[in-house]
Amino acid sequence: MRDRSICSSVIVDKKQISSTNGFVRRSRSARDGSALVLGLLLSIGVIGLTAVTMDLGYIRLVQTELRRSADAVAMAGCWELFEQVKASGSDDYDYQSIEDACNGIAASNSVGEAFAALDANDLHLGHFNVDGNWSEETNLPTNAVRVTLRRESSTNGELPLFFGAITGRSSQGLYATATAAMFYEIDGFYEPESGEILNVLPIALDLETWISATSGQTGDELQFTENGVQSGSDGVHEANLYPQGTGAPGNRGTVDIGGADNSTNDLSRQVLTGISRQDIIDLGKSLEFDENGELELNGDTGISAGIKNELASLIGKTRIIPIYSEVVGNGNNAMFKIVRWEGVRILDVKLTGKKESKRVIVQPQRVIARHARVDYTGSHVSSHLLTPVLLVE
Repeated sequence: MRDRSICSSVIVDKKQISSTNGFVRRSRSARDGSALVLGLLLSIGVIGLTAVTMDLGYIRLVQTELRRSADAVAMAGCWELFEQVKASGSDDYDYQSIEDACNGIAASNSVGEAFAALDANDLHLGHFNVDGNWSEETNLPTNAVRVTLRRESSTNGELPLFFGAITGRSSQGLYATATAAMFYEIDGFYEPESGEILNVLPIALDLETWISATSGQTGDELQFTENGVQSGSDGVHEANLYPQGTGAPGNRGTVDIGGADNSTNDLSRQVLTGISRQDIIDLGKSLEFDENGELELNGDTGISAGIKNELASLIGKTRIIPIYSEVVGNGNNAMFKIVRWEGVRILDVKLTGKKESKRVIVQPQRVIARHARVDYTGSHVSSHLLTPVLLVE
């Protein structure tokens, strides 16, 4: 009897053990199924997140391309604007040429594997002042070009995305606006780097004569054409840099941008090749206006015949000249008060013979001033000298 009881007990215990193992096997199977479902959900989430991340990255990349292209288009349009006003000798310009220049650059820049053509309604010409204000008022000189490039449903089409089926967004609209400008507000020049020069002619003209020339009150007997300088009127009046008469106009002459008492050799070099970094170092001060809006330069009244050949070699070319309001002293003791910088084209040179026949004839001409310092106070405004084209927005 005792033995049977023990066996029964053992049998019962084995059943219990067998029942427990079945529960373990069923629990592990359930956990494996849950893990599979969770892994699937996580995989779907990762795929979705990856799709969103890749599309966002692509959008960001193409937005950068669109911005780059807009910057280049605005710069091209503004440079063409400069060429137009230079050619016209006034504020007149050919809008179609500017639009063509913009579209030419837009067509050469890929934006999301396509080209974002410029819509005519997204090209604006106006005035951008040193305070950062944009205006399209006609009484202000046009000095800036603003463009907007688009990849939108109505213009060039939206940017197609890779994972629209997953993210629910198949395309994205994008646009970028850029403004390029050139400023007439110039108060001097930065010191050029070694090997670079300032295209400044070291010959000063009085402010009174300059204003007379730009307002059409002087002679208009020469014109510059593709065949060179010829006789005839072109609507742009001239001025003579050579001293004539008495008073301030009679004291016109060369200015020393370099060491004291520039020699004829120094002047010859500067006429031919411009003002060097070493010239500014030798001058001992920067070429910029002081708090009174003036820059005093020592000089010599008159123009030496020793530089006639160098000046004659510049006929037809453009240069920058200093404009003075007052000169004190005579000869090599003259002190010129420079108040503006302006652009001119040299048309005629004759420094031999009678004094009344001597001449260095120039006409106002819009010129780009490399290394120009922008006058953000707006106190010094040139009429024919501009900074290089700058991206301002």
